[in-house]
Formats: sequence, C-alpha cells, structure tokens
Amino acid sequence: MKKIANWILPLYIAFVFLQSLFFKFSGSEETVIIFNTIGTWMLDIGLPQGFAEGFSSHGGIVTGVAELIAAILVLIPITRVWGALAGTLIMSGAIFFHLFTPLGVVRIVDAAGNTDGGVLFFMACGVWLSSLALLYVDRQKLLSLAGR
Repeated sequence: MKKIANWILPLYIAFVFLQSLFFKFSGSEETVIIFNTIGTWMLDIGLPQGFAEGFSSHGGIVTGVAELIAAILVLIPITRVWGALAGTLIMSGAIFFHLFTPLGVVRIVDAAGNTDGGVLFFMACGVWLSSLALLYVDRQKLLSLAGR
C-alpha cells in the first residue's frame, strides 16, 4: 500500500498541477475569469485595491509557479513531504475560493457563460486529499522536520 501511495499519489498531484500550467502561464480566458472573479470579491470585502488588482493580474502566474514547484518536489522522494505540504496549502486556498467566494464550485469558463460542471473543484479536492494522504504516509519524516 505504501508503494502505491508513494508513486500513484505523487503522479496524480503532479499531473493535475502540470496540466494546469498552460492555462495559468498563457493567460487563458478561464484563468482570467477565475482570478478576476476573486479579485473583484476581494475588493467587495474591503481588501486594498492594489492587493485585489495584483491578485487579478498576477494571481495565475504566482499560483502556477507555486504549483510547478510543488509538482517537482512531490515527484522527488527526498522532497516529497515538502511537495505534499505545498500541495495541501495550495489546494486549501483553491477550495476556500471555490466554496466561499462568487467563484463557486461550478464555475464559468468563458464569456458565453459555459461552466466546467465542477471539474476544477473536484480536481482540487483530489489533490488536497492525495497530498494529505502522502503527509500521513510520510508522517515520520514530517514529524522529524517539525523537530519531534
């Protein structure tokens, strides 16, 4: 079971992160809609305009870089726990934005109003659960990193 967890889960996590990079790094319509929706929400709840606009403009690239780093770390056995930790944190943010902002679970993907049927949210949940499972499998390594 540990062998499966140590290879299937990291491959799934890396796959999800890496396949999304094209959208984030190319400034695709889907990415623009996602980060503009969140940026507008940030303004609506009173966050500073510069922060909200920065998130709208650069959130996709910053998130993409974080996902790329997490994908690399999770594929290397010695850094896997760091990649799983990064995956957990990144996807916690994604899940938060899907559940508690106008982005929603079933999000709009284009100007015509088409939706993804919740696919992005469920993929985020899958990466989050996979990352948590890896942290559990490597809990001794995680505890030693924490100084215990």
